[in-house]
Amino acid sequence: MEQVFAPWRIEWIEREEKNPDVEECVFCELPALDADRNHLIVARSDRAVVMLNNYPYNPGHAMVIPDAHTGDYGDLDDEQLLDHARLKQRTFDALETALEPDGFNAGLNLGEGAGGSIGDHLHTHVVPRWKGDTNFMPVLSDTSVIVQALEDTYDRVHEAFAEQAGTTVPGDDAAVVVE
Repeated sequence: MEQVFAPWRIEWIEREEKNPDVEECVFCELPALDADRNHLIVARSDRAVVMLNNYPYNPGHAMVIPDAHTGDYGDLDDEQLLDHARLKQRTFDALETALEPDGFNAGLNLGEGAGGSIGDHLHTHVVPRWKGDTNFMPVLSDTSVIVQALEDTYDRVHEAFAEQAGTTVPGDDAAVVVE
């Protein structure tokens, strides 16, 4: 039997507090903190952020999260919808530059029956895909094999966003708007 070892994950599994920086909504509270890299926020727009997923399906699994705290897509006003759509477009471009996938899966989990773990703050998942990236592990053993550390993915995607004109990216001390 082949075994997959990921010893660095034990720190995450055994942690006392699941997220000490969050009291109610992870998607409202983490973007308000001054710790974008720690919370995997790779880009911002006026009304949304892009955050890498802590439980990725593939390297580069990102979420585009509007600043409105709602689980109902119909609650977004026109400005929020347009900003969210434009940031999704920039996310596709940045992931294409950083990771060169063969395609993407993208979508929203809306409603309790849709399978999302955070239903009260909508977000769009953007998952890079490569030909042949599906294998027997998730089918037979309910196990995902992620081939890149989140920190390495963050660096590559952050750099790709930084190359885009008009994109706001976290810097060492503060967010930087790239002209």
